[in-house]
Amino acid sequence: MSTARRHTALPKAEILIEALPWLTRHNGKVVVIKFGGNAMIDEDLKAAFAQDVVFLRQAGLKPVVVHGGGPQINAQLDKQGLVSEFKAGLRVTTPEAMDVVRMVLAGQVQRELVGLLNQHGPLAVGMTGEDAHTITATKHLPEIDGESVDIGRVGEITAIDTGAIEALLADGRIPVISSIARSADDHHVYNVNADTAAAALAAALGAETLMVLTDVEGLYADWPNSDEVISRLTVSQLEKLLPELSSGMVPKMEGCLHAVRNGVTTARVIDGRVQHSILLEIFTDEGIGTMVVPDGQGLDAQEVQTQAVQTQEVQTQGGDPA
Repeated sequence: MSTARRHTALPKAEILIEALPWLTRHNGKVVVIKFGGNAMIDEDLKAAFAQDVVFLRQAGLKPVVVHGGGPQINAQLDKQGLVSEFKAGLRVTTPEAMDVVRMVLAGQVQRELVGLLNQHGPLAVGMTGEDAHTITATKHLPEIDGESVDIGRVGEITAIDTGAIEALLADGRIPVISSIARSADDHHVYNVNADTAAAALAAALGAETLMVLTDVEGLYADWPNSDEVISRLTVSQLEKLLPELSSGMVPKMEGCLHAVRNGVTTARVIDGRVQHSILLEIFTDEGIGTMVVPDGQGLDAQEVQTQAVQTQEVQTQGGDPA
């Protein structure tokens, strides 16, 4: 009987052994995770996400979570009778809408996520980009048909101060950061794209990895003709593909590009609809999603041509600043 029990448990041991080299590689390293998509609104996925992040911390990594809250913001705006309008893939954010964004991100989404993480111990601490001047922004004026357009309180990051985050990490905490920032120009609070904020923080923190959760499997090679996912590509290869991508995927992939170009070892877009996708990506040989790496570490030219040159469109949700 005891022998049978040992054999039954053997697959668990094999899984742990497979994770060993990855645990060794990532021990003590900062991992910035952008939390978004269906993982934010599905109860089971939210619980699994919290377990993954706590596992990373207990395994010796230093996770930092950055989140937006597009679906929750939409719901609250509707409840208050405020219209959601988008231009250049970004939410037009009036002062009234900004009050809602701030309330939802810092008072609802962040608090729920901190609560889920803290079910496992006194680990998570919520903060916004406003706190300790962690993120400073200026007004973002996107170009539409060659002209700059005012879309309200949407911010473009101008500076990052990692002092408060580093203090929390040194204390063994898990920072949970809402993607809003204060401007040094006019002292208004701005809504910042959460993908962009996560990438900027990953670069400033010298993170080992940036992970962006989304609602697709990764970067598709030839959507909609094929659902084959590009598993690995370099920043130069990604840069060539950017003009072909849909507006929703652009800030995610631009964020990956910025992070790796500024010292982050790898950036990954992974499917947040898969439970425990973070652990599958970091601690298994196969991994999932699309990984962006520095030049010289990607697929060879023939593989890239086969997988990626025909890229026409990537299917994903619209690019909400939050």
